[in-house]
Amino acid sequence: MSSRNDAIKKVLSFVKENEIKFIDFKFMDFPGQWQHFTIPAVHFSEDTFEDGLGFDGSSLRGWKTIDSSDMLIIPDPETMFVDQFIEAPTISLICDVYEPATKEKYSRCPRNIAQKAESYLKSTGVADTAFFGPEAEFFVFDDVRYESAPNTAFYYVDSVEGQWNTGSDEGPNLGYKPRYKEGYFPVPPTDSLMDLRNQMVLNLMDAGLNVEAQHHEVASGGQCEIDLLFQPLLKQADNLLKFKYIVKNTAKMAGRTVTYMPKPIMNDNGSGMHVHASLWKEGKPLFAGNGYAGLSESAMYFMGGILKHAGALLAFTNPTTNSYKRLVPGYEAPVRLAYSQSNRSAALRIPLYSNSPKSKRVEFRCPDPSANPYLAFAAIMMAGLDGIQNRIDPGEPLDKNIYDMDPEELKNVPSTPESLNAALRALADDHEFLLKGDVFTEDVIKTWIDYKFDREIKPMALQPTPQEFALYFDT
Repeated sequence: MSSRNDAIKKVLSFVKENEIKFIDFKFMDFPGQWQHFTIPAVHFSEDTFEDGLGFDGSSLRGWKTIDSSDMLIIPDPETMFVDQFIEAPTISLICDVYEPATKEKYSRCPRNIAQKAESYLKSTGVADTAFFGPEAEFFVFDDVRYESAPNTAFYYVDSVEGQWNTGSDEGPNLGYKPRYKEGYFPVPPTDSLMDLRNQMVLNLMDAGLNVEAQHHEVASGGQCEIDLLFQPLLKQADNLLKFKYIVKNTAKMAGRTVTYMPKPIMNDNGSGMHVHASLWKEGKPLFAGNGYAGLSESAMYFMGGILKHAGALLAFTNPTTNSYKRLVPGYEAPVRLAYSQSNRSAALRIPLYSNSPKSKRVEFRCPDPSANPYLAFAAIMMAGLDGIQNRIDPGEPLDKNIYDMDPEELKNVPSTPESLNAALRALADDHEFLLKGDVFTEDVIKTWIDYKFDREIKPMALQPTPQEFALYFDT
């Protein structure tokens, strides 16, 4: 409690000393979008951290009904950062969501689920910290338009880098356009986004994030990646939300737009979010050992748990209908549930960049950046932990280029679900591992499945697409 009190005093002192005018409170809705509201700093005090602030929970996706809509947010003083994108001096605080009648944390609050996951891990005695390092890829576009109506449906995205613009009259067109699937690491001028990514990194660092590297990604049309150094589960989920917020707003200030949509461009690579994970106990890494690729027995079982529960996991790590347009053969997205060292065609990769025990980790390559990080990281940890608890054997490694294997070789290698519908059905059938320690609840699982079916899958099934007109109009 003393550390929390110290953090509160630090926030209040910062507000006073830096003449902060507004306090912005950010919190996560159920599907995975940051929400916020703001108060003048004159109404901000130590009591805010005790009493919280009320809001209408019925207006948030997947939460309350209107007849029981009152909710509270209480800010976490450890999460303060200066919001660089607001004209008046403003700080932001990430909040937890509470039931006002009981002052208990709301069971559908994603941040609460991540907190319960960390507590459950400690209670097992297996480990006390789960570290995560996400690599959230994104596209930078210069123009985005879309419409979906009863009589029309279209989308249009454009990028000065798009290979499709080699013949455009740009007055003048300078011709440097990354070829499809050849955008990985070309120097400027082909990489036209270097200065923008550097500004993103500077803004991220100003907000307290530890950035490891930035670079252009494989796809044409402005695909990029900025990597964060690993952090504990909850902190990294908080960081990833700050990351997306800062990257999007930095792009907007430059007259551009960023999307974390997994597959915005046809016939080129989509955006993934490869997630590096490891368990530690008492300051020591648990995944280093003398086994395959230098892994410990715990690491092998951790992989066994992920592979066993992968179908259900993808309902959280790949939670959109668009996610499964990325998870197809031929675009460097893993669709086969296997593990291998230094092999990016497998769902689980063991990086071999360093022999240090501290760097020994498992990379889950299926997830994408549309995921709610609190739910995705918690689910990955729970699956891996279930593997350790039940000594789930991951089988033999698949040390081949899976993309080049013939169907006969692949017939016994399981695949990822082919649609969000299939992933949700897998979650409905396999979620007992998520209920341990009351981390996820039956209500959370049911609400997630129902929301996705009602708000995403059903509307998509009803909407004719331009491609269907191209295929079937002359029938």
